[in-house]
This record gives sequence, C-alpha cells and structure tokens, in this order.
Amino acid sequence: MLTPSAFVPLLACLLPLMSASVVQDFNHIERCKDSLYMGTPPRGFTDTKLRRICQRYADRPRFVTLYDPQKRIPVYSAYTFKKTEGDRRVDYPWMFEPQLAEVDGNGNMQAFPSGYLHMKFEDSQAVLDDYSDVVLYERGHLNPDQHQSTPHDRAATYTLTNVVPEMREFNIGPWREYEERIRIRLNNFCRGTAYIVTGVTTRGNMIRRNNQDRVAIPEDVWSAYCCTEYDRNAPHDVRIRFPSYGVLAKNAKEGNSVHEMPVQELEIFLKSNLDVDQNLQIFYDNCISPSPLPLYLQHTI
Repeated sequence: MLTPSAFVPLLACLLPLMSASVVQDFNHIERCKDSLYMGTPPRGFTDTKLRRICQRYADRPRFVTLYDPQKRIPVYSAYTFKKTEGDRRVDYPWMFEPQLAEVDGNGNMQAFPSGYLHMKFEDSQAVLDDYSDVVLYERGHLNPDQHQSTPHDRAATYTLTNVVPEMREFNIGPWREYEERIRIRLNNFCRGTAYIVTGVTTRGNMIRRNNQDRVAIPEDVWSAYCCTEYDRNAPHDVRIRFPSYGVLAKNAKEGNSVHEMPVQELEIFLKSNLDVDQNLQIFYDNCISPSPLPLYLQHTI
C-alpha cells in the first residue's frame, strides 16, 4: 500500500507547468526584471488601465508584457534574445491569462480548453474565437519563438497576451524577414545579453465578432534591441547598429517595408503615436552604458 508521502512525486508531475502573473511592478516579482535591460521597463507609459504580465512557464519567468485589456492586445513584450538556429515550432498549445479576469486566480497561464470558456475571460483578453474566422490577419508574436532556444522559452511565447493581429502578407513577408535578420545579427555579433522590446501602435481599427469590437488591429509594429557587449571588429554597416537600433513598419498588405533607425528616432515617432508622455525611453540610459541603476529608479515602472 502506498503511503501519503508516496503520492507527492506523482502529484508534482501532474501539477500544471505553465504559470504567469499579473503584477503591479515588474521589479517586485521573482526574476521578471531579468527580461529588461538594467531591470528597467520602458519609461513613459502612463495609462493606469494597462496590465503588467510577468509571463511564467514551468515555474520560471520567461519575458514580460504590458497588456491593454480594453484593446485586448499587448502594448509591448520585452524579452532577452537567445541564440538559436531559427527554426519554428507550431505544436505548442495556445494559452490565455486567467489573472486578467480573476483577482483570486491561481497564477497559472493556462491552455485554452476545448469546450466552454467563461465570458469573464473574453471580457479581459483575446480568445481563439476572435481569430477563427478572420481571413486577412494572422496571430503575430511580439516575442517570436525563433528568438528563443529552449522548448520552455519557446512554448511560453504561445500566449494570446503576446500576440497581435498582423496582416498575413506583412507577417510572413517583411516582418518575418526582419526577425530572421536580427536573429542572425545578434547571433553573430552580440557577445553579451541582447534585450528586445517589440510593440505596436493602433488607430482604432478592430476585429469584430458577434457585432462587437473585440481586438485592436495594429497600425504600426515597432521593435528595438540593446546589446552593450558586441563585436567591435564587426563590419562597419553592422557596427553602426550597436549597441542599440530600432525598426518601424506598417501592418499592411502593401507599403509594409521594415525601416531600421536609431532608437531615439523611433522614440520620436512613438511619442506622437502612442499614449505616452514626453519622457518615453525604451532602454534605460539609452543603452549606452551598464552604469549602476540610480536608487530613485530602482522601484519605478
């Protein structure tokens, strides 16, 4: 006969491996800030309705997301780039974040059920039905699986809180080509940790379902990386794109070329096209030095 203690290892195996947390401050939760350069999130996002998600999987934080529950899309996801061969996996389950709807949620990021999902979850975030009958748009990752290396890091990107509707031609064309270009650049020339923030702007266009506005459609997709330890002997056209660089593109069927630019130039555009203040800064100290974080910034968001 098995003793009660004999069931402990079995129960541990049956417990969900996927967990995530809606938090007040990325800095106050175990290792969430490791996804952020100098542990500091982008500055200048002042909308109090936005939710901060520490995306956890297999009991470890994997990346962070600033989420808009009214538009039901992420404003941005921030993550560390992992060197990879760039292959894509498509067999991971899509997941949702219960804590966007339940204050008393258990903290687990959960796979979508095959049956009924309570309406309260649909009220706070996108669900699979929002994308099921949409022809023009695909689920576009902000933190893409090909920028991650381990199965757990990759699986964690398959949450709809990390996804926006991207025009199919843009998603499989210019944007995928950009993600691959940056993967190769960081693989070959970043010698330390590369931090990436990818986000969107919107103009009010929505995916509708059952005659209701459901999911905001991005107007622009933007991204920026920061790597302070890089190959100083890299070719000039590569070296000028370190330690940081940014990109901007239209989420459109045509006219969707990806334009690379200095991060400060990207920030000027975002100040006019996002709900942010004029102190917007994607990376602490503009990613120009690994100087210690001042005390007055250590608990800011």
